[in-house]
Amino acid sequence: MTDFTATRAAFHLPDGMIYLDGNSLGPLPKSAAARVAQTVTDEWGDHLITGWNACGWMDMPARLGDRIGRLIGAEPGHVVVGDTLSIKVFQALAAALKLNPNRRVILSDTGNFPSDLYMAEGLISLLGPDYELRLVAPEEVEAAITDEIAVSMITEVDYRTGRKHDMAALTAKAHEEGVVTVWDLAHSAGAIPVDLAGVNADFAVGCTYKYLNGGPGAPAFIYVSPRHADMALPALSGWLGHDSPFAFDLGYKAGAGISRMRVGTPPIVQMAALDAALDVWDDVDLQDLRARSIELSERFIAGVESTCPDLTLASPRDAAVRGSQVSFKFDEGYAAMQALIAHKVIGDFRAPDIMRFGFTPLYLSLEDVDQAVEILARIMRDRLWDTPEFKQRKAVT
Repeated sequence: MTDFTATRAAFHLPDGMIYLDGNSLGPLPKSAAARVAQTVTDEWGDHLITGWNACGWMDMPARLGDRIGRLIGAEPGHVVVGDTLSIKVFQALAAALKLNPNRRVILSDTGNFPSDLYMAEGLISLLGPDYELRLVAPEEVEAAITDEIAVSMITEVDYRTGRKHDMAALTAKAHEEGVVTVWDLAHSAGAIPVDLAGVNADFAVGCTYKYLNGGPGAPAFIYVSPRHADMALPALSGWLGHDSPFAFDLGYKAGAGISRMRVGTPPIVQMAALDAALDVWDDVDLQDLRARSIELSERFIAGVESTCPDLTLASPRDAAVRGSQVSFKFDEGYAAMQALIAHKVIGDFRAPDIMRFGFTPLYLSLEDVDQAVEILARIMRDRLWDTPEFKQRKAVT
């Protein structure tokens, strides 16, 4: 059994704060500061450029990829870390389209994160007017997967509502219709069990600063199935994805397997923080994590619904089809969230009216949930949100 008391002790959590926003940015692992300091002072400071060899910097994208791969059910050697999630979406989507050259339609849903859709739009603008990004409601995705579709690009857990797609069923349907799949695991990795190899996924991407706690700006990851790894073309053909980066050939030759999905120089200092964050996962069973996540979120829903009648549940009521977050609708949701934050309960807001709460068992307890409900109920009952201060929009919501 996973010891969640031990995992909680691994994080720096400010006194008096209840942190329900790990689905946006995970908290600081206590070991990360020392690991980053070591990387800066002992490695960069003492080794300078020789650190690329002496300190194993060049191997970090693949090594961290395997550490993440264990958490998402990937085959060893088929995940690599680096760049941003938007770049990895672009790479995966471009490579997937290339594998299905006789089709021109990218299928996604209206619950997908806008950045994924923007990357698809940008790619289509380069490929020409014959290509189409087709959006359907999340519940209509399975029916929309037909032999007209080239690629399905789906985020497994909806960033607004927490609604969870059935990855196994949608991947099976896609393959029946000759569709290549791209899965965005931004709200899945570290939140719920994922089995990419088991469901026969083609491509997957994700970020590491949410549930994986890699820190602000932590690098993204990309997965490519073994059956595609030596055929998928990365589109963004950076020098570290070259077969021989230090031969400095003027022409590009893709590296072997997942290494070809590398683009630019890896952010070593940020990767050091991520490496420390991943240590916490060594003793975590993902089935235990999922069970505790459901227990926390169910308790929160019951508490809010019994004390906050002005809030309407926006997430699926069935925990089996919900990720590790809970969302409620409220017309003045932004102001209510700002009031909640002022009372040291940290969630976030997503336009137009979503109050969003993440449940991360690594550091949240049932007592935290009960206290958060009590504070939220007081804010709603006494209309503490109804002030000009809390209605003033900030740059980040």
